[in-house]
Amino acid sequence: MGDILDIIAIRHLNKSFGDVKAVNDLSFQVKKGELFAFLGVNGAGKSTTIAMICGQLRKDSGSVKVNGIETDQQNAQIKRMLGVVFQDSVLDKPLTVKENLKSRAALYGVTGKAFEKRLGELVELLGFGDYLNRPTGKLSGGQRRRIDIARALLHRPKILILDEPTTGLDPQTRLVIWEVIEKLRKTEGMTVFLTTHYMEEAANVDNIVILDKGRLVVEGSPLELKNQYVQDTIFLYGVSEEEVKKLNRKYKEIQGGFQLKVKNTEEATKLIITHPDIFRDYEVVKGGMDDVFLAVTGRDLGGDH
Repeated sequence: MGDILDIIAIRHLNKSFGDVKAVNDLSFQVKKGELFAFLGVNGAGKSTTIAMICGQLRKDSGSVKVNGIETDQQNAQIKRMLGVVFQDSVLDKPLTVKENLKSRAALYGVTGKAFEKRLGELVELLGFGDYLNRPTGKLSGGQRRRIDIARALLHRPKILILDEPTTGLDPQTRLVIWEVIEKLRKTEGMTVFLTTHYMEEAANVDNIVILDKGRLVVEGSPLELKNQYVQDTIFLYGVSEEEVKKLNRKYKEIQGGFQLKVKNTEEATKLIITHPDIFRDYEVVKGGMDDVFLAVTGRDLGGDH
């Protein structure tokens, strides 16, 4: 059942609030060093699951192990392994950036020279040197998010949990955050556990679990899920309807041409080779993660906002 390569292992996890089953017989695992996406519309049970991984919430039944340790038995040990960035900033607004980080680091016994050294590394990684002595209440959303991440990284956690880290941020800050995530995975072998509302972010991960109403609906790599749940689309331009009819497929008229669905690229290639005279101007577009999400939950990921 899952080996120590699984840095997070969840088996038959359940949690109810009154009559509501927030998490319903959930099982999945996250491998060491993986970039893992945990997706679902609001209310799907993501935050509840994260709270149980972090030991902030007691489970009703099942098992949650972090690095082989059951979460509700060794809470302090597990807290040291995790760095968590929640959707809502937890910084102390009147304190400066440096004061916020200093008081947080002290909780992990990182003080004096050790703190100054780590602070220097994080300033370089996340680029917040310009506002180190500014009160966090005076920062923009993007600046605050960088400090939230720095705060989560102070004690060099093995796992970084990011709950919607880029929601509402400007494109430049989103890019910085993604560069930082990639760097940490390469240089420190860090495992990153991500929830996001941006499907294009989920397209670059190693593995995905999609939740719906507290249950696991699908899991797999983006490529596996796309191949399994969505079709490719051919856009065919500069052709007559008579020509399109020769392809013997359902088609839809669009501006300047027609649109057809095919199962995959292989099927598209066969059509093109068989009818080179019709495929004078065309493009084949792969289905995206948005389409996967819609196919498996019947809903749009951003739709519940």
